[in-house]
Formats: sequence, C-alpha cells, structure tokens
Amino acid sequence: MPEVKHFSEMKLVGVRVLCPGDQYIVEIPKASKMLRERMDEIANMVNRSLQYGAFVVEHSSSEEDGYWVCVEVSEFEDFPKDMVTLTIPAQMYAVLRHRGANVEIRQAYNELHQWIEVNGYQRLPNKWHLEAFHEWSDPANIDVELMDTVTYEV
Repeated sequence: MPEVKHFSEMKLVGVRVLCPGDQYIVEIPKASKMLRERMDEIANMVNRSLQYGAFVVEHSSSEEDGYWVCVEVSEFEDFPKDMVTLTIPAQMYAVLRHRGANVEIRQAYNELHQWIEVNGYQRLPNKWHLEAFHEWSDPANIDVELMDTVTYEV
C-alpha cells in the first residue's frame, strides 16, 4: 500500500547512466554492480545496504537527462574522480515498495500513479524522483521503494 513520506535534502555520489530509453533496463544493473564493487572508494557513506536511483521524468535540460545510480553520503569528499555528485532537495514522495522482477516496475509505477491521483496528490514530473534499492543484485528479484515526487492538491 502506498504512503506519503517527507525526506530532507540528500547528498548522493555515484554514476550517471545515459543511453537510449530501451537500454536502461540493461545498463542500470551494470552500473549498480560496478558501484557496489567500488563502495570502499566512497567516503562518508550513510548506509552501505541502500542504493538509490535518481531521475527527472520530464527533464528541462540535458544535465537532467539520464538515470543516476548512487549511494547517500553525509558530505561530499573523497570520492572517485569518475563519479558524480547529486544533491536532491527536501521533497515529499508517494512511496510504493516493489518486490519482484525489475521488468515489473512499470506496472508498480502505474499502481502508484493511480493511488496518487485517487488520494488528491499531484505528481511533480519536473522534480527529482528516487528509487531506494534494498536488494538489487538479481534483476529478477529486486526490493525497491519507488518514490514519486508529489505535492498535495488544494
């Protein structure tokens, strides 16, 4: 069952995946595996057992295009030169936990979007959205919180 959560600002370090739309389902797991193998190179990690995916649904610039595979850090220092940083502002999210295959995420998002509409929230597709992965090593059996940025319609 979806719920609404407020998150404070987050600092993320990781890799940006930029590819044709139909290739993300292949490229994101590769980036995730690489990041997992290089976690020891990142200082100030908040939680080693969580990986975040970050993206803007309706990006307004090429800098926002793509998908970021990251870990949360308390401060930006001592991270590999070939990795990127991303600061996600404090936001409100509609959250739905999905356990299963990564190819089923689209259906889970459909359910989340319907819940958002029925419960009087408005999606903010031009803001950063997050996916918090608790288990990501096997694409056929993932555990992820889908976090769609929302505001309450008045």
